[in-house]
Amino acid sequence: MEMSGHLRRFFRYDNWANREVIAALKNSTPVPPRSLKLLAHLLGTQYEWYSRIRKEQSLLAIWPDLTLGQCEEHTGNLQTLWSHYLDEIGPQGLSAPITYKNTEGQFWTNALQDILLHVIFHSTYHRGQIATDMRAAGFTPAYTDFIHGARLNLID
Repeated sequence: MEMSGHLRRFFRYDNWANREVIAALKNSTPVPPRSLKLLAHLLGTQYEWYSRIRKEQSLLAIWPDLTLGQCEEHTGNLQTLWSHYLDEIGPQGLSAPITYKNTEGQFWTNALQDILLHVIFHSTYHRGQIATDMRAAGFTPAYTDFIHGARLNLID
């Protein structure tokens, strides 16, 4: 499978995993505040990276205050944004250099494919934090391991 195909699959995984986290949080009363904050952050960060790539203003702050319902809505929106973007750029665009300004005002340039992988890895990292936080609060976290989604053909 070429890199473009892998990235599409990773973004499908990311969407599935975020939806699993949302479902687990819906079953947690009250919703652990830190878990919700981390979920909102990973969504806000995805919008930030999408905006950096597109040279647009981000729809959300990097640490937005969102309800669980808003997180669910943004999860769907991001799935559509990333899917359409990957269609638009095609495999040849993945090595394109993208120059952006980080949150500290520094300018950097990275290959688009590296940025897209970072988006996925960043979300995975924070889902791990959410799982730890949910366990500490006495709740059962979502099982969002990539291999679990692959075994069950949930991300193909």
